[in-house]
Amino acid sequence: MADPKGFLTTPRRLPPRRPVDERVRDWNEVQAPGALLPIISAQADRCMDCGIPFCHEGCPLGNLIPDWNDLVSRDDWLRASERLHATNNFPEFTGRLCPAPCESACVLAINQPAVTIKNVEVAIADRAWESGYVTPKPPERLSGRTVAVIGSGPAGLAAAQQLTRAGHTVAVYERDDRVGGLLRYGIPEFKMEKRHLDRRLGQMRAEGTKFRSGVDVGTDLDAAELRARYDALVIAVGARACRELPVPGRELAGIHQAMEYLPMANRVREGDYARPPITAEGRHVVIVGGGDTGADCLGTVLRQGAASVTQLDIHPRPGDERADGEPWPVYPKIYRMSAAHEEARELAASPEADVDARVFSATTVRFEGTAPDARRPYGGVRALRLIGARADGRPGPDTERLLRADLVLLALGFRGPEPDSGLFDQLGLELDEHGTIARDASFATGAEGVFVAGDAGRGQSLIVWAIAEGRSAAAAVDRYLAGATTLPAPVGPADRPMTA
Repeated sequence: MADPKGFLTTPRRLPPRRPVDERVRDWNEVQAPGALLPIISAQADRCMDCGIPFCHEGCPLGNLIPDWNDLVSRDDWLRASERLHATNNFPEFTGRLCPAPCESACVLAINQPAVTIKNVEVAIADRAWESGYVTPKPPERLSGRTVAVIGSGPAGLAAAQQLTRAGHTVAVYERDDRVGGLLRYGIPEFKMEKRHLDRRLGQMRAEGTKFRSGVDVGTDLDAAELRARYDALVIAVGARACRELPVPGRELAGIHQAMEYLPMANRVREGDYARPPITAEGRHVVIVGGGDTGADCLGTVLRQGAASVTQLDIHPRPGDERADGEPWPVYPKIYRMSAAHEEARELAASPEADVDARVFSATTVRFEGTAPDARRPYGGVRALRLIGARADGRPGPDTERLLRADLVLLALGFRGPEPDSGLFDQLGLELDEHGTIARDASFATGAEGVFVAGDAGRGQSLIVWAIAEGRSAAAAVDRYLAGATTLPAPVGPADRPMTA
């Protein structure tokens, strides 16, 4: 550690975000450009170099956090990049999208604000790209073995890059027209500009990974036929089966799943639409769901110019401090303010805006709307009726309320992989009791040579878990093909998922 007293003398400091009235008028990332570098070395210097770094345990990837904190504090960005990439294929993704369970596990966080690990990580990644430290790493020789990866989200991309670097010939199949999965179409541009994804895909192509977009395995291409063409198969299709809200009025027009709405906004950014088919512009919007996907909808709704917006959370408002049942170093459920919530709060103070960002302890009981007619065969939603929920989620007495709504977005999470794909039947795969693809301790399914990585086998989780599982599944596939492997395996299927 460059300064053994840094954690005592330097306060935690976060980089400034762009002003709200500026950033809600565009789709660029919310953080002010160049804001990290002037403060990040001093923030890295707050790392205590503690004897037992619990941040390693908090991070599913096992990132060597004290190592690269020390290197950044000494302005040794090249070696910091090398240490960071030793455990994480895509730190520019996790540094922007991960909720940072490592910071909750920081030893300094026992009684002080944690080291800004996430910001240090993304600063190293961005500096590495700008300085030319990140280059393609093609294998020295090819193994003669072939692997197909189904799905190009973070798990699939991590598995593909590891296997390509191990010398196998890898092709990634993606059902969407562009590669990236939810990184491409699920994550709004203001959280991660897609140039970061495109840049990393360029590196992977230069290393030898092949991409086949617009191919829905199980529908366009028989999965058993694909398996016969390759020596091994990795399934990384994610958990895209959305949870439903089965209440009266659900059939009304104007009620959409978040994953119907968000991709259209991203497609506008890709140039596919001049205006999204589903837009919040001028509409009264209610978002049902208080998690990260709901916050992504909130930020998107604000940028599209909604007349009003309310986000409902069935849970009570969390406290500002750890609860007794969530002691350090576990990731606690506390009240957090995302950039989108910050935007909604500030706009609510503006006389020209009508924004009521979050309502906690709220249970939706039904939707109300207009009767069907020739123009609207399913009618149209006009209001959402809710009642307050008790701490256990059950409805409370005398708390009924009616919210105006002509656009409702359901952000209730995901149950597992979509069951209607022919993929499962064609490969003879089974689902476990959680609705995810059954697998053993080596990420292998019951089908010979078929492996599962990420949310498809784990269930809905974090991007850092997806990358960790992709790396571990790659090691399992390499061992299956070559009899041994030198690829790292940070996690196993038995590890408990860490959600936020």
